[in-house]
Amino acid sequence: QVQLVESGGGLVQPGGSLRLSCAASGSIFSISAMGWYRQAPDKQRELVATISSSGIVNYANSVKGRFTISRDNSKNTAYLQMNSLKPEDTAVYYCKVGATTYRGFSDYWGQGTQVTVSS
Repeated sequence: QVQLVESGGGLVQPGGSLRLSCAASGSIFSISAMGWYRQAPDKQRELVATISSSGIVNYANSVKGRFTISRDNSKNTAYLQMNSLKPEDTAVYYCKVGATTYRGFSDYWGQGTQVTVSS
């Protein structure tokens, strides 16, 4: 199976930066899209950014120009560089990976990492 380990969350002041990482491991044949989603209290989970296997990126309008998604295919790892953070960015951030294993293709989710933007 596939395991996702997220790291990099924490408490930061408004205007600050954080970098999230999501490392995939396991019996992986290939990884397609990788993405970040977030869920704030009492809100639905929403897309933040995705990146395809060829590097095509997509961002939510609310984070365009502030967040950058990237990936290192040699390490099966995705990153989310978050700059100019705002209080409304406070949420649990989840990594999602589309991976092919011997069982076929499935989407996998990380356990989530808390990001809190507050003074």
